[in-house]
Amino acid sequence: MTTEKPHTSVTVLAWLPVAVMAVVAVVDVVAGPEVGFLPLVSLGPAFAGLVGGWRRTALIGLGALVLCAGLGLYDGLFDGRRGYTALASVAGVTGAGVAAAVMRGRREAELASVRSIAEVAQRVLLRPVPLTAGPLQAAVSYTSAVAEARIGGDLYEVVASPHGTRVIVGDVQGKGLAAVETAAVVLGAFREAAHDEPHLVGLGERLERSVARELDGEKFVTAILAEVGWNHEVVFLTYGHPVPMIVRQDGKVDFPRPPAYALPLGLGAHGGEGPKPYRVPFEPGEQVLLYTDGVTETRNAHGAFYPLGERAHLLKDPDAGKALEALREDLVRHAAAPPHDDAAMLLLRYHAHGHGPGTPTKAA
Repeated sequence: MTTEKPHTSVTVLAWLPVAVMAVVAVVDVVAGPEVGFLPLVSLGPAFAGLVGGWRRTALIGLGALVLCAGLGLYDGLFDGRRGYTALASVAGVTGAGVAAAVMRGRREAELASVRSIAEVAQRVLLRPVPLTAGPLQAAVSYTSAVAEARIGGDLYEVVASPHGTRVIVGDVQGKGLAAVETAAVVLGAFREAAHDEPHLVGLGERLERSVARELDGEKFVTAILAEVGWNHEVVFLTYGHPVPMIVRQDGKVDFPRPPAYALPLGLGAHGGEGPKPYRVPFEPGEQVLLYTDGVTETRNAHGAFYPLGERAHLLKDPDAGKALEALREDLVRHAAAPPHDDAAMLLLRYHAHGHGPGTPTKAA
């Protein structure tokens, strides 16, 4: 049904100029020349210029001129100036419609080019996460608060590094292009440092320095880093970000909290201790959900926040992508209005048993 409605609307708009001219012709013949309906034939090319290309507008305009001439002869209007005035009116509107169609076509071509470039930039910035990385299966969901955009101020990435599978989920202060630019800085730094830094704390420090160089000291980025090896545990490092949700094999839900809360990325110059890594058991068959506050701060019609912990049962589907999509659809149903904030979710499933090749590197 969703694909038929736009098609029906386009069909109606395409036939509207012809229908209008037909109605004017019938009314003019029935009412007679005294009423003066003949100049309304120009509505045909006027509507055509709004919805069609310039060639179609010109063709309908030519048809309108022929119709106007025929009706003028039938009504005997060319004995005076009324018939010629009507023809001039149709010709003028046709010319204006053709010009409008040409300008609209150029704007649509420019917009299509800009959208194409934006889509490429979006794919580069938030590229698809790998379906598997080390012992993990991964799936991601992103809902932008900006209409017709697929990215905004939230960010995520999964990198299989020599030190384990490393993950980031973050939320940039603000919205729009400035937030996207900051997200690009964070992701670029993370992708490089995830391979180079042997310890998770060092990786976080690299991100802090990169963000501090780019931002003006007032903006910030909340983020959570995670590292998973083959030792059945996950290490978290939190920069003012919502705590992760872990779904155990028996269906129980944990929200492990950090030993101390640290400032978001970009605010390190304001003092305070940096984040401390904390380890959480993570066994095969269990799941970790990292998310931004656009998820938990979504309200329903009664003002209640989204109960994420109570919806963990929606992640039962064997396919990680389908499971996360079920959770996203439930979040959309919960929302009372269009989202006011970006909402990103990254689902990690520990699917491997035993140890991988070599000795896992401990994160610190």
